[in-house]
Amino acid sequence: MADKNKIQKSTYTAENITVLEGLDPVRKRPGMYIGSTSTTGLHHLIWEVVDNGIDEAMAGHADQINLTLLDNGMIEVEDNGRGIPVDMHKQTKKSALETIMTTLHAGGKFGGGGYKVSSGLHGVGVSVVNALSEYMKAEVHLNGKIWVQEYKIGIPKAKVKAIGTTKKNGTIITFKPDPTIFSETNFDWGKILDRMRQQAYLTKGITIILEDKRHGHRPKKFKFHFEGGVKAYIKALNQYSTPKHETIFYVDKDIEDTKVEVSLQYNDGYNEEVFSFANNIHNPEGGTHMSGFRSALTKTINSYAREKKLLKEKEENLTGDDTKEGLTAIVSVKLREPQFEGQTKSKLGNAEIKTYVEQIFGESFGIFLEEHPKEAEAIIGKCALAAQARIAARTARASILRKGALDGMTLPGKLADCSSRKMEECELYIVEGDSAGGSAKQGRDRKFQAILPLRGKILNVERARLDKMLANNEIKNLVIALGTNIDEQLDVEKLRYSRVIIMTDADVDGSHIRTLLLTLFYRHFKLLVENGNIYIAQPPLYQIKQGKESFWVYNEDEKNKIIKKLGGEVEEVQETDEDGELVRLEDGETAEETKAKSSTKISIQRYKGLGEMNPDQLWETTMNPENRSLLKVTVEDAARADETFDILMGTDVVPRRKFIQANAANVQNLDI
Repeated sequence: MADKNKIQKSTYTAENITVLEGLDPVRKRPGMYIGSTSTTGLHHLIWEVVDNGIDEAMAGHADQINLTLLDNGMIEVEDNGRGIPVDMHKQTKKSALETIMTTLHAGGKFGGGGYKVSSGLHGVGVSVVNALSEYMKAEVHLNGKIWVQEYKIGIPKAKVKAIGTTKKNGTIITFKPDPTIFSETNFDWGKILDRMRQQAYLTKGITIILEDKRHGHRPKKFKFHFEGGVKAYIKALNQYSTPKHETIFYVDKDIEDTKVEVSLQYNDGYNEEVFSFANNIHNPEGGTHMSGFRSALTKTINSYAREKKLLKEKEENLTGDDTKEGLTAIVSVKLREPQFEGQTKSKLGNAEIKTYVEQIFGESFGIFLEEHPKEAEAIIGKCALAAQARIAARTARASILRKGALDGMTLPGKLADCSSRKMEECELYIVEGDSAGGSAKQGRDRKFQAILPLRGKILNVERARLDKMLANNEIKNLVIALGTNIDEQLDVEKLRYSRVIIMTDADVDGSHIRTLLLTLFYRHFKLLVENGNIYIAQPPLYQIKQGKESFWVYNEDEKNKIIKKLGGEVEEVQETDEDGELVRLEDGETAEETKAKSSTKISIQRYKGLGEMNPDQLWETTMNPENRSLLKVTVEDAARADETFDILMGTDVVPRRKFIQANAANVQNLDI
């Protein structure tokens, strides 16, 4: 690590700071600047402050960032960069530090004098964080002095002042998000850990130290440093998969003012895992860099396969879809003037980047295939099998997904459809078994609620191609019922229900079925997950009775609170067997034999299966929009979700066992 503790005369001054407008709009419409005021927006504050340190590192002025979670909801971010300028700004007549911290669109990311490339929100970042923080402190170590300024909801409490001397350079930002702005102010350690690990992969050579010092939390400290850059990222993403070739492809080259870094490796799975970044910002919708990568990948593989006669003369060229199966890849570009679509930077729009990526990746990957013939043969063999499967899947899809089927002409016989045809008010309940299906069909509101019972456990789609999936009756029925088609032919506009609700029993089998369904939706109906169409029903675990009073309880904490509130003595815990009959208690009494006891006694009935409830009870507790509780399924971190599905649903037993052991303590209501 370079020595950053020497006092250096900085050339980064107020001259480099450009001011565009004031800060007032941020508190009025925070969603415009950070996306939302939920937990996603809360964590976005951290990303913005960290991005300033990442910018210093990408510019070659820093090599370490320390992120610390403190008590009382405070976050501290320190970098060993140049330090924010503190000299007087000509336009604002204030310190450059105060200008940056209190003025929207003020920063070294405009005008070309501060950074060659940068992440963050183009200078919006730290001022927005300040505006949305109950308290913030900026501490700058610069030119031998320590400069400090404190703020309350974005307003300086005093002028910038020097409080001592220092031998290091850098900036320390400490802030506490404003609880009047955010609906949630508890930081998620796992989310922060994943983000910092990702940034360390994308910024080769940087060290990021993450520490949890919150009272009541187990002290934790992680250090991330990856000299291999995104090549190390690929190795981590494929750690639970079996690679088709050992050597990971990697290229890191500059062209014009742009750095192009690409790495890839194929595994034996059927799913694609490709992530694109521009200036360390994840672009979930891709953009021009992804277009260049896709084009060069397909062209280079076909060219090599034809030259080496790995494709027969009569065989068609491999398509872009054929090259996706089992592909794990990272495409990262760093450029001076990124043009993004939307405030959230979901898609890169710079036209020239397509050509740059296509040229650098295409040439380098072609050389890689020539120099690694065994790897090349494995890659092309994998793509050729995918092509065969594509043709088989096309035949299978054509046989069951006829035009009439998806227009509701031949809906599955097991589907009890709703009468309404207004998609926005309709919902589909996917239930396990005929017993639960019968109760749901009788208890539902037929106008807008449809019921599709499943028979047993559906196919684990994590290790199956589309042709095998569509041969499974349960999956086939679900595809037809949804009306959207599947995979690359999925059309969200044809979705027949605005809410697709998974309703399974509160036991191990129910959890397994729910996981299988979530795997299906995440892998093959991902747009429905991203659009917020997938939900999980929350049936009650217990019914608590005391005299004529009855309570439905959905978790253990709620159960304990109600028992404490009622203040009675728990007389018995009633359970039912698979046939709904009351199980005899340990003392030999059945629930029927204890009815005559005092009304101060509390009885508890545990519901393991939805079929144990009569239709009225199921409606009242789980299906009535006025009373029910639904969990919306969301995917905030695709890489984390991919890894979890690989672990839980893949073929490798060891990582799954480790995952279960690590998370067993968090499981409630486990029935063995």
